Amino acid sequence: MYLVTGATGVIGRPLVTALTSAGLAVRAVSRRSDAALPDGVELVSPGNLDLTGVESLFVHPRATKDYVDDLLRRAVAHDVRRVVVLSAINADDDPAHQPSRFNGDRNTEVERAVVACGLPWVSVRPSSFAMNTLTMWRGVISMGDKVFGPYAAFSEAVIHERDVADVIARAMVDDALDGRRLSITGPEALSLEQLVTIIGAVIGKPLRYQEVPAEAAASAMIAHGLNEGFVHALMNRYARELERRPVVTEELPTILGRPARPFAEWVADHRNEWV
Repeated sequence: MYLVTGATGVIGRPLVTALTSAGLAVRAVSRRSDAALPDGVELVSPGNLDLTGVESLFVHPRATKDYVDDLLRRAVAHDVRRVVVLSAINADDDPAHQPSRFNGDRNTEVERAVVACGLPWVSVRPSSFAMNTLTMWRGVISMGDKVFGPYAAFSEAVIHERDVADVIARAMVDDALDGRRLSITGPEALSLEQLVTIIGAVIGKPLRYQEVPAEAAASAMIAHGLNEGFVHALMNRYARELERRPVVTEELPTILGRPARPFAEWVADHRNEWV
């Protein structure tokens, strides 16, 4: 039995699909009792979590942050063979430079708890999700052909959530990955300007990124309801990373035996969500 926490989220859904497609029995943990999952998947709530017969456990940091210590104690008691945790490629950075912390994520702490629990473990540390572009830009793209934002040249190798799920699925069954922190990225670093251009090309709507001063961009984000700490950490990250070479790793191709999915493929997979 393979237990997946956060089973109805961005990573959990494709992970459940990847595991069931491989013929593995899956117990999916979700607060949504009406969740649509593949046939044969056992759906349980966090309050009724049963680790009996679980061979491998996936720990999602956002879904489990409030009960991860208890979850891991129970995993030890039930002789779970392996724990795979989702972390982030910036988990070792200064917390002030981890924007997601200001939205409640605790990647670093949950990863440390898993590593210290005494069971064989794997940490999967992806780069920023391609999905973040949809969150940031869907509204403005639906209304016009310009995306206004700071640091047009800021580049990173964003990753498809299905690639993250595929690596996690492999880690849940592959002893050779035990004890490793796997930093995985998309296939190439793309600037914010390039990302917008690719989105436009795929959805058939020519788009342009219009750079604005960071201070103005930050003020607008906060005015639109984003957490102030998140916004300032994001701006700090953009400014800092401009001085560094973007990180692109070969971990994913090595593990999966194929290239990472390009950003254009991710946009095509989510084409209907842009309109």
